[in-house]
Amino acid sequence: MEYDEKLARFRQVHLNPFNKQQHEQGAGEEALDITSQARLPELPPGEPESRCPERVMDLGLSEDHFARPVGLFLASDVQQLRQAIQECKQVILDLPEHSEKQKDAVVRLIHLRLKLQELKDPNEDEPNIRVLLEHRFYKEKSKSVKQTCDKCNTVIWGLIQTWYTCTGCYYRCHSKCLNLISKPCVRSKVSHQAEYELNICPEAGLDSQDYRCAECRAPISLRGVPSEARQCDYTGQYYCSHCHWNDLAVIPARVVHNWDFEPRKVSRGSMRYLALMMSRPVLRLREINPLLFNYVEELVEIRKLRQDILLMKPYFITCREAMAARLLLQLQDRQHFVENDEMYSVQDLLDTHTGRLGCSLAETHTLFAKHIKLDCERCQAKGFVCELCREGDVLFPFDSHTSVCADCSAVFHRDCYYDNSTTCPRCARLTLRKQSLFQEPGPDLDA
Repeated sequence: MEYDEKLARFRQVHLNPFNKQQHEQGAGEEALDITSQARLPELPPGEPESRCPERVMDLGLSEDHFARPVGLFLASDVQQLRQAIQECKQVILDLPEHSEKQKDAVVRLIHLRLKLQELKDPNEDEPNIRVLLEHRFYKEKSKSVKQTCDKCNTVIWGLIQTWYTCTGCYYRCHSKCLNLISKPCVRSKVSHQAEYELNICPEAGLDSQDYRCAECRAPISLRGVPSEARQCDYTGQYYCSHCHWNDLAVIPARVVHNWDFEPRKVSRGSMRYLALMMSRPVLRLREINPLLFNYVEELVEIRKLRQDILLMKPYFITCREAMAARLLLQLQDRQHFVENDEMYSVQDLLDTHTGRLGCSLAETHTLFAKHIKLDCERCQAKGFVCELCREGDVLFPFDSHTSVCADCSAVFHRDCYYDNSTTCPRCARLTLRKQSLFQEPGPDLDA
């Protein structure tokens, strides 16, 4: 009984905050006597708390329930939101890493930044278009796409960060990284100097680069100290990890020399340049590697189809129905096919290797031939008759069994024109006519 009275008086004095002031005068001295006369038993080390009934229970009355929860900020204007964001950042740094409280604080930080974006003054918004080093940057509006900044090599969080994309070379970066860009737009190089490096991986060595990145001039080495040196298979030069992300691309030099389409690691700048040059017809295969046509049968078929299309082009230009139907627009993605039969792009060679170009070009060839030989009477009237045998059907220069005179473009059966000693009748007549016109008159005997 004596212990129960002491415990009741102790709880009344120390654990009831509402009656504390009332007992300060009357029970102050008595509490001191109680604590001095008898002390509560202490819990032996290693013994669980539940085994000691004399242990004082923590009822949670000492907790400040009216304090502001961690990371909870109430703000209604831009200034308060900015201050709340700074406080939330400090809270995140102070909390233990990977803890639940830290994760909750990060979520609150994201919500605060979204709220700040909504309340931000429209006059403070960044411009939609910015021009730097021939880049034409356009501010992106997508919030859900996750991209990587090409400058700082970190993730772009579209929900809370503003980012830009160059409309020319598709260079992406944060708005804060725009003023730090030192790489000019690759499209300007494509516009002024559209040509490939046709030597396979022309390596010169790290010493020629002074052991620095070929683009940003950061120190590099093959040992990875201070930064790893990564070789670009297109230029043969070495780059740091910020300028070389181990992107893969088809190397034009390996294609035209080895007919090798295996992607290899290239730097970021080379990747953008090769991507922009992919569809540009700048490869003249007959000059670069004429033996390639002897080993790749698909190229021979493509060259024959292109030559036939060039022979069909005059029919379409002079045909109203063909111009109205815009048949030549079937090749609008490969405009060089209706201009010459020598220039190729890397995309043409890649599609030839996979078989897509042969199929699509054969379909276009069939469509063009059908218009000329079956659908259009005007185009049919422009056919030829073999002047060597004067037999058979009407001939066209793109038929597989015909031969065309290189001088006058007359069309004959291939069997009739097979003998190289055979002279074209039309050319012979033209020669005789020229001789008769330019023949000098004889002397006047009457005079």
